[in-house]
Amino acid sequence: METSSNIDPEVQFANMPGDPDCPICHGVGFVRLDVPMGDPNFGKVRICSCRQQDVVRAESRRLYQLSNLSALQHMTFDSFKPQGRVGLGDDQVRSLQNAYSQSVQFAQDRKGWLLLMGGYGCGKTHLAVSIANHAIGMGVETIFLTVPDLLDWLRGSFQSVDSSFEARFDEIRNIDLLILDDLGTENATPWVREKIFQIINHRYINRLPTVVTTNIDLSKIDERISSRLQDSELVLKVKITAPDYRNPMQESHPLLSTLHLHNECTFGNFRLRESEKLPPEEQKSLEKAFEACRSFAENPSGWLILLGTYGCGKTHLAAAIGNYRLGLGETPMFVVVPELLDHLRATFSPNSTTSYDFLFNQVRNASLLILDDLGTESATPWAREKLYQVINHRYAAKLPTVITTSAKFDEIDARIRSRMLDTRLCRSFAILAPSFRSVEVRTPGERRRRK
Repeated sequence: METSSNIDPEVQFANMPGDPDCPICHGVGFVRLDVPMGDPNFGKVRICSCRQQDVVRAESRRLYQLSNLSALQHMTFDSFKPQGRVGLGDDQVRSLQNAYSQSVQFAQDRKGWLLLMGGYGCGKTHLAVSIANHAIGMGVETIFLTVPDLLDWLRGSFQSVDSSFEARFDEIRNIDLLILDDLGTENATPWVREKIFQIINHRYINRLPTVVTTNIDLSKIDERISSRLQDSELVLKVKITAPDYRNPMQESHPLLSTLHLHNECTFGNFRLRESEKLPPEEQKSLEKAFEACRSFAENPSGWLILLGTYGCGKTHLAAAIGNYRLGLGETPMFVVVPELLDHLRATFSPNSTTSYDFLFNQVRNASLLILDDLGTESATPWAREKLYQVINHRYAAKLPTVITTSAKFDEIDARIRSRMLDTRLCRSFAILAPSFRSVEVRTPGERRRRK
């Protein structure tokens, strides 16, 4: 991508013919400044006013070529949908709307840095491209590149006869607006890490307007880069929690996971049932469980156990945790315990295409495992042993785990129960509210339910 960004635009277009009837340039297209010798502008030319529109159009085309946006001109703020797709929770919609408004503001003033974070397909790239299209429309020299493409572009300069590596590297470092898409997806060789750091560090030191998008946690990025991206005085960090707009079913689940069947379960559409006038202790238990699940979703650590009757909201909250992490590009595993055991048994069939060891290890080592309906499984010695092995492995490894159960603790296998009662690792929340599916009729001093 050869550019002429270092050429004075007035000189670059000075050879463009003008309007033959123009009384100023008489068709030449440019005029020389009428200044005395010795003046810094002596001998310089300026585009005549009769050619300004043509110059603007030509410069716009050059900028689109420079910024690699020719195929992405349809991605604008007008074509972005801040409300997302149907079925998103309130928190997910709010994250989209916030990202949209912050991106619009950045496009208008181009001050500081903007960091857009979120899973695949959540809208990060659309917003980043919208910023670029807006900036170029304002005549701002802009480069938009995915980080892998940027590195290929730099490598290509070693064989280029038109532009040296140094020229291209300097252009990226000093461009008016740099937009780096998909930081963290590059092949992180030492050379790559060093070049990216040099670009980012130069722009950081000089406070040059920059937009970065990424779908990975900052802790997994080069420490030198992540430390600069976390400078709140320069960088505005915006996280989008909405799932993939193009593929809401998110087919990247682990093999056994049924989280896609609960893709509409979010924190935004969970009902806290204030209108039902539940007894205070029931209402409080529901609110505490809700807040605990939201906190866990933000930072999965340790174990979270939800207890309560059928239909009280345990599964919705557990699935909301999974969907939240899924929206950040992770792959949580959501399994109903009886179904998990059925899948494991099925691997012993001669017709099974999946090995027992593969499924078993996938469950044991999931980055986030959500076990729904513990205690409803057939309590055979084999089932108890397999379940214990999964839970004991995750207990010893301290892997993030969510468990829902309608059973009482004394009804659960003693070996599993002892681990669930370890308050150093586990936090338990009993939801005392009745089933959502029941209709309650209240009289003074009593409560009865009709199904």
